[in-house]
Amino acid sequence: MAECEFAVLTHQCLDRRLPDIATLSREIAAWQAPRNRHQTQINWSFSTTEACVKLKRLYPSVSDGARRPETELRRAA
Repeated sequence: MAECEFAVLTHQCLDRRLPDIATLSREIAAWQAPRNRHQTQINWSFSTTEACVKLKRLYPSVSDGARRPETELRRAA
């Protein structure tokens, strides 16, 4: 969800160079206040179950016999 919010922030607020951190903080606060007030939600395109199917290769489960990367590194050494 954080990635989605950062993408929206970038398109709606950070589409230009800002001169300093103080200006950045003010811009983000001005953008954030109405989003929080309206309780803006993400409209997901698919359910959690569908996401597990579509993204299975990115998030292998332990029950599938997938090994953890650090285990692979130790074995290679």
